[in-house]
Amino acid sequence: MSTQMIETIESAFRGDTPAEEARDAVSQAIALLDAGEVSLAEQQIDGSWSVNGWIQQAILLFFRQQQMEIIELGPYTYHDKVPLKSNVAGVRIVPPATVRYGAFVEAGAVLMPSYVNIGSHVGSGTMVDTWATVGSGAWIGRDVHLSGGVGIGGVLEPPGARPVIIEDGAFVGSRAIVVEGVHVGAEAVLGAGVILTASTKIIDVSGSEPVEHVGFIPPRKVVIPGTRPRQFPAGTFDVPCALIIGERTESTDRKTSLNSALRELGVDV
Repeated sequence: MSTQMIETIESAFRGDTPAEEARDAVSQAIALLDAGEVSLAEQQIDGSWSVNGWIQQAILLFFRQQQMEIIELGPYTYHDKVPLKSNVAGVRIVPPATVRYGAFVEAGAVLMPSYVNIGSHVGSGTMVDTWATVGSGAWIGRDVHLSGGVGIGGVLEPPGARPVIIEDGAFVGSRAIVVEGVHVGAEAVLGAGVILTASTKIIDVSGSEPVEHVGFIPPRKVVIPGTRPRQFPAGTFDVPCALIIGERTESTDRKTSLNSALRELGVDV
């Protein structure tokens, strides 16, 4: 990854460099994304996360530079600006799962009929289950289970905005939604139907007093949907929130590792 490439992308995005002159730099950046050599979210040595905003700029420039074309793959025909990913060695992809070029899916991942967008990262051992979606730039770690219908939001604008981060070993229940840069810690468990946005109140009710979080689920916490009363001009109404009800236990570990165990035993799932 060259400093010159990054500087060219940033200059073109500002309008200081003609977009045509940045074409090679943009193409190089998307190729690095596709190969998993760079990512939008990057974990530091101390465990914190940083955001490579120039990658979001590169993706947005890539959209501008690409032309609509017919893309054919087997019996399927698409009309889009971004080709489908071709480097999927070691990944189990069940039709009609779709992965866009510029997304990285590590060998050992399993994609049931689902959608993985450009700029996202999916780690080894992770299952993206049926009709789950992984949005632009989202970071999904290793050994994660995104259950059926899960919606992981993407983010490209403004450049520098943090994407959704789901750390290693997390379990996200059916129809859960995680958007707007929410960070889910390692081995956390989100129950079915949990909705997490940047403003969702996440209330730890497992102790003697409630403790509030926003935008972050601590590691190994178990989360379920909840409501809390809120006063409006028309009266008091319950609004959605998320409740941390405890920590992951050994029995929970056994339950959420079921798909991994089945794959290791060679059982079709």
